[in-house]
Formats: sequence, C-alpha cells, structure tokens
Amino acid sequence: MSSTTEIEVSRDAALSHIGRVIPPEEHPITTEMIDRDALYVLRKLNDAGFAGYLVGGGVRDLYLGKTPKDFDISTDAHPGQLRKLFPHSNTIGRRFRLVQIFFRGGKTIEISTLRSLSEYDLDGPEAVLAPNNTFGTLSEDARRRDLTINSLFYEIENNTIIDYVNGSEDLDQGIVRIVGDPAKRIGRDPVRMLRAIRHAARIDFTIEEQTWKALCSNSHKLSLCPPSRLRDEFLKDLYSGAAAPWFELAVDSGLLFSLFPFYRKTLTSNSAASRNLREQLAGICRIIDRINTLSQNLKIHRQPDFFLIGLFLIPWVEARFQLISQFRKGAVLFQLAKQIREEIDQSIGIDLNLRRSLRQEMVSLLLNLSLLIHNKQQNGWPKWLKRKSYFKRSVLFYHLYMAAATGTSVDHLFLSEPQIQPAAEEINKVSRNSSPPKCKPAFSKKSKGGIFGFKK
Repeated sequence: MSSTTEIEVSRDAALSHIGRVIPPEEHPITTEMIDRDALYVLRKLNDAGFAGYLVGGGVRDLYLGKTPKDFDISTDAHPGQLRKLFPHSNTIGRRFRLVQIFFRGGKTIEISTLRSLSEYDLDGPEAVLAPNNTFGTLSEDARRRDLTINSLFYEIENNTIIDYVNGSEDLDQGIVRIVGDPAKRIGRDPVRMLRAIRHAARIDFTIEEQTWKALCSNSHKLSLCPPSRLRDEFLKDLYSGAAAPWFELAVDSGLLFSLFPFYRKTLTSNSAASRNLREQLAGICRIIDRINTLSQNLKIHRQPDFFLIGLFLIPWVEARFQLISQFRKGAVLFQLAKQIREEIDQSIGIDLNLRRSLRQEMVSLLLNLSLLIHNKQQNGWPKWLKRKSYFKRSVLFYHLYMAAATGTSVDHLFLSEPQIQPAAEEINKVSRNSSPPKCKPAFSKKSKGGIFGFKK
C-alpha cells in the first residue's frame, strides 16, 4: 500500500465515530480569529495529507469570545512525521511524545498525536498505564480529556467544530463537567479536581452537580499526587487572575485543606474567628488578583512565587503565632522565626516540594512584616529600618497586606518601582549604563614577538 493510501485510511479511521459536527453558521469561530502561526501549522498539516485540529483551551476561549493564551493542535501524524514536516521543532515528553514547533519571538506551538483510550484504559484495570505511545482516533482523544469544555476540535477545511462529549452545550450553558464518570476519572488523576475548579473560577462557570459531588468526596486524594505537581497547579491559580473565586471553590470543596492542612481546623469551624479568617484569605486573594492584573497591564515583572505564597500564609501565621497582634523583638523574634520555619518545613515545605531558599524568603517576608507594622510611625518608618536591605521588598509586602486588611485599592506606583525587578535584570541594567573600567589588563605585550607579556 502506498504512503498516500495509508494517510487516507488513517484520516478515515480518525473520523469513523464522528459525534456532533457543528457547521460554521452555528458557532462563533472563524479562521480569522486563529493565531497566524497556528493557522500555518494547520494548513501545512492538511497540505501534507494529515488531519490537523485546533484543540483544548484554544477552541474553548475562541468559542467564548476570549483571546486564547495558547493554540494547541492535535493531528493523526506521528511525532517522527511531524519532525520531518517541521524542521524547527523539538520532541518532548517521556510517556507520550509532544512536538514543539518554534517560531520567531520565542513563540512555541505544541502538537500532539491523537491518543487512544488505552492510554488510561478507562474501562479496564485500574492501576496499569500503557508504557508507550498509544495513538487513537478523534473520539478516543476527546474522551481522554479532563473537561467537556476542553474536548472540542476545530478544523479549518470546513470551519466546523467536532464535539463528542457535548462540550459545546456545556459552553452554552456555562457548565464545567468532567468527561465520563467523575469519580473514576478523579481516581485515575486527582489533579483533575484542581483543573475543574480553576476553569470554573476563570470563566465564571458552574460546576455540574455530579462533578461537584465527586470533588467534595474525593478531595483528600490530592495527597496521592506528586508534591511538585500540586505546587505547579497551585501557582497557576495564584497567577491566574481568578485566585479569589478559586479560593471560594477550593474551601467549599475541601481541596484547599489538602493543599494547606493547617487551614482545615481554623476555616471549618462555625465560629466568628473562622469566618473572619476566611474573609482575610479572600481579601488577600483579591489583592493577588489585582497585582497580577496590574503587572500584566503595566508590562512589568510579576511578583515571585515566594512573595505570593507568603501573602497567602499571613492569616495562618497570625492565628498560629500572633505575629501581627503581639510585639516582639531581638532574640524573641529570632526564636519565632525558627518556629515558623520549622512548621513550614514540616507541612507545605514537604507537601508542595518548596525549595529551601523559597521557604526562607517567605519566613523573612513574614518576620519583616511584623517589624514594619510595629515600627510604623506617623511620618513613616525610622531611618534604621529604611536602611535595611530588605526594606524595599518588605514595604511592598506591607502595603499589599494593609490593602487586603482594609479593603483599599493598590497603588500601582508601588508595583512599578524599579526595586521589584529581579536581581539579574538589575545587574544587567547597571552593566549597560556603566562605562568600562579604566585599567590595564593583568598581562600585556611588553616585548616584540611576545604574547601577554611572555617571550617566545
């Protein structure tokens, strides 16, 4: 059989179990809305005889009238075929290979080969995962995805959307639903629970009833996931711009307490103190959303991971150690720092696989917050405190905490000051503006025919 015939058979097989095909007049997506480079990839795949589809969040966002962050593509072409078709590419992934195509300006578009249900063997043994790539059809690939709203395929030849899981209906109705049996899919990968509440928070959707019940009854299973995955997923939510609605869903479902066990006791009691602490955390999440939005709009660096996690820990540190309400100094404050560090090391330091340097930065911010609060004067802070190397970073931390506590707005001037730039950028800035040193090299040519002062 010729290669052309093989390609035709492959494309027919991919469409052999077509679900609902939505014609262009019944959906809002047009090719003009698609990123130019993604469109180039799709057309090149089609010209080569392969099927190419825009998938996942790109289709979802375009359907909702939003600008996608990424344009991911699925195809029936295998990774080796993709590498030949796109020379400026790279293959990543161990269990399932993805191909990254590189464009000017550092842009990357990822292409995945359609995957089979056997990759997770949804109807078979619970514990065994396929060891190698298992390529499949469109319908199988759709049913492997986490959420129905992320399981749509858009193809450019006929400008149609292909829907196997009623994802378009859920988009129309504003519903987040896990594909298949929610409890079973969560059992295979508990991180799906975090993805469900993240998308509900970001696009203001309602979580479908069966999915919500599965989240609540299985929230404890997050502890089965690798700590680094949980850390990365949590940071996505902190930087998403929707940390405040995410926080409410995380508390109500119980997922927050799997990420931060020390908040369980203080947030689940039906007391005034518990309600107050929840409102404090909600206020901090609103401030985090605000500074992330400001940083994006002002095109300045966002705050580092330890800074945002440190903000999120303030209510716990106050409830556990009375860091803000009690004045301490000297050796007493030093001992308190050790206690905070030890508890962080033994809890989220392990549970979220936080680096040692990141943990120390968080503790420093929290202790310096106490210093700034208790040494605040009517006209600012004393000179000895302003001269400290940590003051500029800590004063931003202080202002953000105060904005969260009082419900006031954040002054963008605090975020746009040059001291928030990363240290490496500061060094580069200095080196660009500095004149070269006026000194002679250590070795110089002193004799005819010699090199660096040495004779032949």
